[in-house]
Amino acid sequence: MPKKICILEDDADIREVITLVLEGEDYEVYAFSDVSSFMARKIVNEPDLYLLDIRLPDGNGLEVCKFLRSGEKTGHIPIIMMSAHERIDQMKLQCTADDFIAKPFDIYQLVGRVNQALLAS
Repeated sequence: MPKKICILEDDADIREVITLVLEGEDYEVYAFSDVSSFMARKIVNEPDLYLLDIRLPDGNGLEVCKFLRSGEKTGHIPIIMMSAHERIDQMKLQCTADDFIAKPFDIYQLVGRVNQALLAS
C-alpha cells in the first residue's frame, strides 16, 4: 500500500510539480492550496507525512504545524516545512517540524527528505 502525503502549497506550479514527482515515486498524494480545504481533509486522508508551505493566503503553515503536533491523531506524523522566507532558521524555533527545506529547492532533494522522514517514522 503506498504511503500517503498531504501537501499544503498555495503556488499551483510548485504544488503540481511536487505532486507529479511524488506520485512518480509511488506515493499517494493529496494536494491543497489553502488552509481551510487542508484542515477540512487533514485527518480523513490519514497521511503518513505532511508537507507544508509556511506562507499561505489564508493562514500560516507554522500555525498549522503547531495544530497538527497538538493533535492526538496527527501529533506523530512527520512534517516537512517549505519556505522561501529568508529567516527560515528563526522559523525552526517556532515549530516542531521534522525538517525544513528552503525554496527554491531541487525537487529530488525534497524527495530524498520525504523518503528519509518516512523511514524515520
